[in-house]
Amino acid sequence: MSTPAYYTEEGLKKLMDELHHMRTVERPHLSQQIADARDKGDLSENAEYHAAKEDQGLLEARIAKLEAVVANARVIDSAQMDTSRAYIHTTVKVKQIGAGAERSFTLVAESESDIKTGKISVNSPIGKGLLGKAVGEVAEVTTPAGTTRFEVIGITR
Repeated sequence: MSTPAYYTEEGLKKLMDELHHMRTVERPHLSQQIADARDKGDLSENAEYHAAKEDQGLLEARIAKLEAVVANARVIDSAQMDTSRAYIHTTVKVKQIGAGAERSFTLVAESESDIKTGKISVNSPIGKGLLGKAVGEVAEVTTPAGTTRFEVIGITR
């Protein structure tokens, strides 16, 4: 059994919409492509047919993976969040030690991450370093660029 993944209502809805699109739009479209290619004759030398079958296999694998993610998804109510420590779906304000630069990161599930909006995955090096930290604690984060130290200066929902 897989461990649960935690999502916002918006993030889970986005996953469910993607799954619905794959099932109701992409799957029938690929089935039609296979049927059209099958009507063109000899299947052993039909590149269109083999390409469509390969695409169908990839789509079915994506659907199965997304179904498993949705089945194990748990929605977190942000109103119930404890902000004494950095957890998933909290926004953590940090100061980079040495540089003095301040940034805010919202810790989210991997599928919801978007660095442009400050949403980072709890599985990323920075996310892992910040998880469980309280205000005033220092997180040492090892990234490909080297080790960076962040002091947690605030935690909000």
